[in-house]
Amino acid sequence: MPHRSLPSRDTIAATLRAAGCVFAEDEADMILAAADGDPGALDGMVARRAAGLPLELVVGWAEFGGRRIYVEPGVFVPRRRTEFLVEQALALAPDASVVVDLCCGSGAVGAALTAALAVADLHAADIDPAAVRCAHRNVASLGGHVHQGDLFDALPARLRGRVDILAANVPYVPSDEIALLPAEARDHEPRVALDGGADGLDILRRVAAEAPAWLAPGGHLLIETSPHQAPDALSAFTESRLEARLAVCEERPARVVIGRRP
Repeated sequence: MPHRSLPSRDTIAATLRAAGCVFAEDEADMILAAADGDPGALDGMVARRAAGLPLELVVGWAEFGGRRIYVEPGVFVPRRRTEFLVEQALALAPDASVVVDLCCGSGAVGAALTAALAVADLHAADIDPAAVRCAHRNVASLGGHVHQGDLFDALPARLRGRVDILAANVPYVPSDEIALLPAEARDHEPRVALDGGADGLDILRRVAAEAPAWLAPGGHLLIETSPHQAPDALSAFTESRLEARLAVCEERPARVVIGRRP
């Protein structure tokens, strides 16, 4: 059987553009690279992307914090705006030795923090088995540990009172707004990674309430939130006796509630 040649970049881009992909040429380049010369793999990738599967899940990775983060179907794709949370954490605790990535998903936040800190003891945790499996692939090479369970229940008890950076990219979409999300998130990401309850703050409140027992003195809790949720999120932090403030990056856009244990 003669070897089948690959379709051209322009042909792939035209297919993607017709399916509504705004950055069709860039996506065509990424898919061609991921297919690595395999016509069958390339056809499948183009078809899945044209059908609406997020590009990161098509090619198997997402860029985050200057790193390639492995992602797979059924796992939350890290957002570039969350890099702001990482930047804030590193600015606050450049010498952190114990880092926890709660609701870790792919483990992108924990991987970015640990790579920058070099010597940090990283513990990532998620309730979803698929996320735990994915996170392990992303943090194991950095010496990180991944645990499965419901929030702090997943963590080793020896970490209580020792955590310098507690990053928790919790789900914060109100339940009745899930249906309004873009199809890429609504149809292809796990609801458990999106749904924050009636007002979107159920998980945030749980994390804020328990965080002081796990943070080291002077340790920081950082959680991403939305503009309209920020005032209530700040209240949840202060009610837990954390020194709370809001960090804002309008460019990305991103908002991170930061709490410090006195």
